[in-house]
Amino acid sequence: MNTNRRNTLLAIIGLGAAYAGLRFLPDLGRDKLVFEMIDDPLGFRRLTAGESSSGFDPFLGLGGSDADHLADSEIRVRSDICGALYGDLHTDPGIVPVASFSDYFCPYCRVQTRRLAALEARPDSYLRVIWHELPELGEPSILAAKAALAAKRQGAYVAFHQRLMKTSFQATPRYLMALADSIGIDHAKLIADMQGDQVARELETSAALGRILAFVGTPAMVIGRTVIQGEVSDNTLLRIAAMEKEEGWASTCVVA
Repeated sequence: MNTNRRNTLLAIIGLGAAYAGLRFLPDLGRDKLVFEMIDDPLGFRRLTAGESSSGFDPFLGLGGSDADHLADSEIRVRSDICGALYGDLHTDPGIVPVASFSDYFCPYCRVQTRRLAALEARPDSYLRVIWHELPELGEPSILAAKAALAAKRQGAYVAFHQRLMKTSFQATPRYLMALADSIGIDHAKLIADMQGDQVARELETSAALGRILAFVGTPAMVIGRTVIQGEVSDNTLLRIAAMEKEEGWASTCVVA
C-alpha cells in the first residue's frame, strides 16, 4: 500500500471513529449518566443526547381539531400520563416499559425501531416496547401513521409497522392498498378505520404526550420515568433501563 492510500485510509478510519463518538456521546467520556429532573410532569427526568429529525408542532395534521379540543386532549393525558404512555404496563413493576415515538420517514427512527424490537425480543429481556405514532414530517407521515393504527384494528400493527419502516416508497393511498393486500388485511376496513374516531384519539394522545414532554423531533422515547430525545446507543438504553428497574420506576406513576 502506498503512502497516499495509507494516509487516506487512516483519515477515513479517524473520521469514522469521531462520528461514532459524537453520535453515541452518552457512552463516551463519562462514567455516570446525568439526568435533569423535570418540573412538569412531576417525577420524570430527562437525558438529552443523540440525533433526531426535527419536525413541526406535534398536533399538525390531526384534522378537524380546534384549540379547545387540543387543550382537552392534554388535560385527558395529564390525568393519567403513565396510562397514556404505557397502557396497562405501568401496573407491572417487573418490567421496564419503553414508549417509542417515531415517524415513518425519519431515518433515525428506522434504525432505532429495529434495535428496540431486537432488544425486546431477547430471551432475558424485561423491556416492553409501546409504539407511539408521532407524524411530524408532512402528509405522507400522517397517512402512514393512520394506516398503521388502522391495521392494529385487524391485528396487523406489527407487520404493517415493520413494512412501512423498511419501505423506500411514499405512503400514498395506492401503496397502502398494495401493502394491505400483501399482508392479508381488509383494505376497505383499513380505509374506514383510518378515518375513524379511535385512530384520531390515539394520534391525539401521542401528540399530547409529545407536547407535554417537550419533544422537538423524532425519535424520542420514555424509558420508565426517563425522557430521551434522539437516537441513543443500545448500551445507554440498557443502562437506563437497569437503573429504572433498580430504582422502582413505577412509583412515579402513583404520584404523576
